[in-house]
Amino acid sequence: MQKWMVKNIQSNYKGISQQCNINEVVARLLVNRGIYKPEDIKKFLNVDISDLHEASKMKDLMKAVLRINDHIKQNSKILIVGDYDVDGVVSSFILYKALSRCGANASYHIPDRIKEGYGINESIIRKAYDDKIDIIITCDNGIAAIDQVKLANELGIEVIVTDHHDIPFVEENGERRYVTPDALAVINPKQNDCEYEFKGLCGAGVAYKFIEELYKLNDINRDETIELLQYVAIATVCDVVDLVDENRIIVKKGLELLNNTNNIGLNALCEETGIKDKTINVYTIGFVLGPSINASGRLEQAFWALELLLSNDVNKAKELACKLNELNKERQDLTKEGVDKAISIIEENKMQDNKVIVVYLDDIHESIAGIIAGRIREKYNLPTIVLTKAHEGAKGSGRSIEEYNMFEELLKCKDLLGKFGGHPMAAGMSIPVENIDAFRNRLNEVTTLTEDDVMVKVQIDMGLPLNKVNYELINQIALLEPYGKANPKPTFGMKKLKLLEAKILGKNRNVLKLKLSDGALVIEGIYFGDIESFEETIKLRFGEYEYNRVLSGDSNHVYLDIICFPEINEYMGNKKVQLVISNYRISK
Repeated sequence: MQKWMVKNIQSNYKGISQQCNINEVVARLLVNRGIYKPEDIKKFLNVDISDLHEASKMKDLMKAVLRINDHIKQNSKILIVGDYDVDGVVSSFILYKALSRCGANASYHIPDRIKEGYGINESIIRKAYDDKIDIIITCDNGIAAIDQVKLANELGIEVIVTDHHDIPFVEENGERRYVTPDALAVINPKQNDCEYEFKGLCGAGVAYKFIEELYKLNDINRDETIELLQYVAIATVCDVVDLVDENRIIVKKGLELLNNTNNIGLNALCEETGIKDKTINVYTIGFVLGPSINASGRLEQAFWALELLLSNDVNKAKELACKLNELNKERQDLTKEGVDKAISIIEENKMQDNKVIVVYLDDIHESIAGIIAGRIREKYNLPTIVLTKAHEGAKGSGRSIEEYNMFEELLKCKDLLGKFGGHPMAAGMSIPVENIDAFRNRLNEVTTLTEDDVMVKVQIDMGLPLNKVNYELINQIALLEPYGKANPKPTFGMKKLKLLEAKILGKNRNVLKLKLSDGALVIEGIYFGDIESFEETIKLRFGEYEYNRVLSGDSNHVYLDIICFPEINEYMGNKKVQLVISNYRISK
């Protein structure tokens, strides 16, 4: 069951439209995204790199820049410690590239996901001491490294933390006291006393702000700073931060640069993944480039991805790109296997009748537990935790729905868990295997989720009549790109469209082409969802005979309500408007 909900925000759409010289539909889409002041609309639609905020306002940033610059002059040994995901790899890459450009004696380390786990750890610090490292700079990690930074201080190694994760806190008498490492500098815009205007940067975004000021201090041309935005854009998209404010500027400008990149490694990866001659957009970053970079850190070593970005050798880059692509294919196969196994266990044990799913898969790679949890969550629209065998006990990841604060619910089970952490929508945990059943039972006993909470809710921006759909509207809607978190692709509802014809296309029968009419106009629609379910829905409601009439394009009695997005379909030099359908239902 789905609940379709149209956003109904009252505003003077006509006035906004006239004042900002935009279509009323676009005005409504902007208001739905919380953008309604003329000056904010103009900034949103006319992205300008000069609107990036002043990096020097970030707490401790200038202190860190000046200290690093001193170390560069003294030829001190600088170690960058990153993370194994896309954001961590890109952060490490741009810091290493920038420090090297300034003449630094820099090296990098990305922890092994399985052997070392997330972030800077004591063994990294002790090895840094043995290697006579003078200063460590973290990126995309470090904000919670209280003990690790303390050890570094004791060993005489300076530490600069650059991170974007939430600031850790302890509860005292019902109040939160925020705790940060005792580092030389802690650069994180989420600190309460940080005056930086935008709090939503990813790790690479924070590292970029540091580089901006370092390059200024070293009189390096601004163009070289801006050139790094193509990499920051990859991290920003893949870390799924809000695509508003500075992140929108970073991604918009970054996409321009990416489509003309001269990075040998990125070009090799584009060729290897089959997107060399295609426009790089948010989709290709999020579903092609990002997963290939991520697969390196999931299944082997993340430094393969970093080496690819740093590569100056075409043959070496091709070899690394091939390796990453193969790893990603392996990850996809392992994920499919894991998802199929999870569904089988869930349905055999009727776990889909629970409000919270906890499934134990003893033989999956722990790095894909989160991906599997996400797929299961999508299938059942229930909070899902996937656990797998670890060195000691079990480890796992959870993915939630908006109505369920997973981290808060885990707090109610902390006596059953080992380590755990996370936020409302995702979490990670370790647990003794013998506690898994009790953990599942407890989560389901204490939850306040209702049937309404777990119903799929589909947000619709607005209803749109067919006679409003044209090339001009589609081009105006495109001004809202790039789409992402906090700026989703617009959704339009259309009611009671007559289904004139349906065709199932593709060798795997995975594309549905529809011909639809409102009685006056006819338009084509395309649907990439569950085709078998579509067939069953029509047959169940109207019977096999009527379904066959739909397939043959004969007169029938089928009317659909749809949620869609209009786009221009270009094929063999011909252009036409079509509707990309995300959801459908039989009209009442």
